Amino acid sequence: QVQLVESGGGSVQAGGSLRLSCAVSGMDVSNVCMGWFRQALGKQREGVALIWPGGGRTYYDASVKGRFTISQDSAKNTLVLDMNILKPEDTAMYYCAARVDGYCNTDARSHAHWGQGTQVTVSS
Repeated sequence: QVQLVESGGGSVQAGGSLRLSCAVSGMDVSNVCMGWFRQALGKQREGVALIWPGGGRTYYDASVKGRFTISQDSAKNTLVLDMNILKPEDTAMYYCAARVDGYCNTDARSHAHWGQGTQVTVSS
């Protein structure tokens, strides 16, 4: 059974940093497309960052490019999102997700496995 468990969310002031982790069990994190998504109150879920199988390619939404970094920790079978220079508009529930059909993009409907989410709140 595949399980994804996020941690690391919290409240920070604008300009601060957070590291989100997603502990994965039931599959190898380096063998599938994995991503971080977020959903703010009243808004649709959006893809923030993706990492392809093997970790050799990444994607970032324009709103976070240059500030967020996605990575895999194969030894811990964990997905990581380092978030720097946080802005109030980054406030949202953050989810990690895995797509196992061989493709990799930010189509949330195509991701088969999701974590429960971790809240990030950035104050101005």
